[in-house]
Amino acid sequence: MTSPSEQLLPGTQRALLHRIATAQSEGRAPSLAAAVQRQGQIVWSGSRSCVDGHAPDADVQFRIGSITKTFTAVLVLRLRDEGLLDLDDPLEKHLPGTGIGGVTVHQLLGHSAGLAAESPAPWWERTPGALRPELADVLGEQTQMHNPGRRHHYSNPGYTLLGALVEKVRGANWAKVLQREILEPLGMHRTSPQPQAPHAGGWAVHPWADVMLPEPAEDLGLMAPAGQLWSTTGDLLRFAAFLAQGDGRVLCAASVKQMREPAAPAESGDWESNYGLGLQLARRDGRTLFGHTGSLPGFLASLWFSIEDDVASVVLTNTTSGLMVGGVAADLVKIVAEAEPRIPEPWRPLPEADVDAELLTLTGPWYWGTNANILRLASDGGLDLQPMRGNGRGARFAPQPDGTWIGLNGYYAGETLRIARNGDGSVNHLDLGSFVFTREPYDPTAAVPGGVDEGGWRGLGA
Repeated sequence: MTSPSEQLLPGTQRALLHRIATAQSEGRAPSLAAAVQRQGQIVWSGSRSCVDGHAPDADVQFRIGSITKTFTAVLVLRLRDEGLLDLDDPLEKHLPGTGIGGVTVHQLLGHSAGLAAESPAPWWERTPGALRPELADVLGEQTQMHNPGRRHHYSNPGYTLLGALVEKVRGANWAKVLQREILEPLGMHRTSPQPQAPHAGGWAVHPWADVMLPEPAEDLGLMAPAGQLWSTTGDLLRFAAFLAQGDGRVLCAASVKQMREPAAPAESGDWESNYGLGLQLARRDGRTLFGHTGSLPGFLASLWFSIEDDVASVVLTNTTSGLMVGGVAADLVKIVAEAEPRIPEPWRPLPEADVDAELLTLTGPWYWGTNANILRLASDGGLDLQPMRGNGRGARFAPQPDGTWIGLNGYYAGETLRIARNGDGSVNHLDLGSFVFTREPYDPTAAVPGGVDEGGWRGLGA
């Protein structure tokens, strides 16, 4: 079953349906629901079920497991944006008594705090949260597995601590803060800590026989900020649109962009995936995907979105294992992005009032030694410096009040670009982190470090 869509070609719709049908069949999942969003609009949804006539629609809740962590991360970033904490603050500054030393908020968000991956036995996902009434019960005796900040080590207890941090600073229950600060503003009315009908039941499928066993759906208690939520394909695509663009009612574009930046070194040899602040990062088929996967007994979930393609996908299923939902969701993005590539916006010149004549004179070729670069005036008023050939160092720059420019990405991220002038006010060269860029290769009239040989350029026999 699939909903009609006038925005996708029939061939694209069939390819999407074929992908989820194959996933449900080969993964032996009781049911599966999926949806795709393009340019902020849901353009396709589909589902499959082992029971004829009972395929879930876009309003049926599934448990989403660790996708919950992304919501918790947003709540923490909101505290930072309000000036109530700094990401480099030790957790102990705001939540004393945890016994984890100087571990910072940033390290907890990016899973580089060195904490254990799981809480002590019994298995927290299949037992009541009441068994772990205090943070000490979640952390156990061996809190540190690795030195903080040295490596990525995924930690569910780490996000329990972040949920407790939110509660301490806000003075309110995590779930209530989540409802007030994220779910209500984004219109996510079918996302909740507890299941609300209609919702799927969780099942374990026997690995060697076509039989099923119902899975318990426990309240996770203090572990809720790490994996408690239930949601739908429609609600999660609303969340994906927010994570791609930001929303002033929840978190600004700059802060959600920070969530998408790698927070710690990737595992050795693993250059295709990384972790930001509450978001997973992956390279698949030449594109960068952001989002999160999730699992709890009886459920698997995945949310991926591509900024470049402006396409997002969600896959939800009610089986404990056997189906690689992350790969399926990535394939749905790929199908739409490649079958129907994004149509670029029309080129338009800057409004006349936005043209800065002085900046315009800076555009064009600049040379770092003999390396040729092009400086362009971007449509947002920034500067874009890129190598003329090859994959050399390039970056975007944003203006600063003192007349300098700050690098936003690449090798020059955070570096200062200064315009060095002659006594008469004319431009002599550009200074970028001590590198001198001149209008001609080794321009003798510019302040080139080491000077320029008086004999000038010469041939072999000179």
